Amino acid sequence: MNKIALVTGAGSGIGRAIALSLAARGARIAASDIDAARAEETAALVAAAGGDAIGLRVDVARHGDLEELRDRSVERFGRVDVVVNNVGVLAMGAPESLPLEAWQRVIDLNLFGIARSNNVFLPLLLEQGRGHVVNTASASGLLAYGFDRLPYVASKHAVVGVTEALALYLGPKGIGVTCVCPSGVITNIVEQITVYGEATSPRAPQHQLVEADAVGELIAEAITTGTFLVVTAPEIHEELRERATDPEAYMQRMIKEQLA
Repeated sequence: MNKIALVTGAGSGIGRAIALSLAARGARIAASDIDAARAEETAALVAAAGGDAIGLRVDVARHGDLEELRDRSVERFGRVDVVVNNVGVLAMGAPESLPLEAWQRVIDLNLFGIARSNNVFLPLLLEQGRGHVVNTASASGLLAYGFDRLPYVASKHAVVGVTEALALYLGPKGIGVTCVCPSGVITNIVEQITVYGEATSPRAPQHQLVEADAVGELIAEAITTGTFLVVTAPEIHEELRERATDPEAYMQRMIKEQLA
């Protein structure tokens, strides 16, 4: 894979796993994270395995940071081939406990971060007529599952829709698009959770936990094969079929489960 791949949120978890998996296939990596030390650590891990990488501090809430990521990457590697938008945060609490600031932060990072990335990187990919965009959504972007993370669910549903629309636009122009919808993945995402009001007992998909490394491999393979949707729990397809077949019955079942 003779590609130049930029990965946001690459300082840990799925982002780091994606960077390492792509590097193992021969990609050169620009690893970015809001934590500069973690980004540089990911770059060092790539280098230690014989790859080529740089680590940069990037806040996806700042348009200028993404422009700098673009410019530094082009300066170092000459071009951009793969853009992985992987930053995500959660705000948790009962719906009436979530302040507007919580909604604004989650949507600004999870959704507007991708909008800023599109603005900065798509012109490069369109000009060269090739490339690949990866957006990390969530299983919660396909099915709500619970009520205690409304801003996250809203942002990730939006990411799924945006990514589908991007695929319709970019696919005919020679640019691949992948939407990643992980379920339970063993990462440090707990660091990105802010809880409001009384702690609730979170409802989550009853899917098997997987290691971040396995997700990184799935995404690297999806880029190679041009696959659109990546899930970590194949059983989610049956849940989606159930909802599509009878949305009312599905929702009534889910409501009863909340009472259990």
